[in-house]
Amino acid sequence: MTVTVSRAHMRTVLGIMRQAAADRIMPSFRRLDAEAIRCKSGKLDVVTIADEAAERAMAEAFLRLSPGAVVIGEEEACARPGLLDAIEDAELAYVVDPIDGTANYAAGVPLFGVMVAVMCRGEVVGGAVLDPVCNVAALAARGEGAWLVGDDDEERPLRCAPPVPAAEMCGNASWRYLPQPVRDVVARNLPRVLGSWDFRCAAHEYLMLVDGKCHFLLFNRTLPWDHLAGWLIHREAGGYCAHFDGTPYRSSDRAGGLLYAPDRASWQDLRDLLLDAG
Repeated sequence: MTVTVSRAHMRTVLGIMRQAAADRIMPSFRRLDAEAIRCKSGKLDVVTIADEAAERAMAEAFLRLSPGAVVIGEEEACARPGLLDAIEDAELAYVVDPIDGTANYAAGVPLFGVMVAVMCRGEVVGGAVLDPVCNVAALAARGEGAWLVGDDDEERPLRCAPPVPAAEMCGNASWRYLPQPVRDVVARNLPRVLGSWDFRCAAHEYLMLVDGKCHFLLFNRTLPWDHLAGWLIHREAGGYCAHFDGTPYRSSDRAGGLLYAPDRASWQDLRDLLLDAG
């Protein structure tokens, strides 16, 4: 059986995300003490008590919404890596990033988000990215397009920016996680595009990308909670994404990088510009 996720279901998912943000994330913003923040894998990878509380709240709500579903939260999966194996076989799974951009959140910078991907046997069938500060979200249901939900609950369609030559593109290359020598290659080539920036928050970068406010994103790490939701929204908004070698992105992939562009031809143009070692 294949699960079909409707636009109405994704609005319910958004309601759960908004409630968790209102109850568990925003009350602690700029109110965290040192004991409420700790490092995980390194100094660039932090977690707060708000991440954990929001993840628990959403997991409970998703299980009430869909009894028998699997919920895979970033914090739980970091503690229990085998949990990720459930993505491929679960009839219905919710992959949750309770706070994307935790370093910004912990520093009191209002650039963080909440991301949820809805999965069916390893396929992304729904995606949601929420900016809890402005209460604006991007949603997608597979085959039904992508749309923005404003703080007034009004909806409008999302479309990626029109294709342009790579030298006229603006966007973000998250170079700090790239392995050598790719890191040096991208850092050397990045000035060849029209403009670049880094929010330290994939959620906000996806919100710009799918609304046509920039042309490209480049990531090295392909952790599912960071990218599955944004990948589907981008595709439903008309964009093109692939690994650096041109192969398609799948939920089980943990390497190979990700490059997003308006379409296949502009993707190749951008790939040649940013990853050309010559």
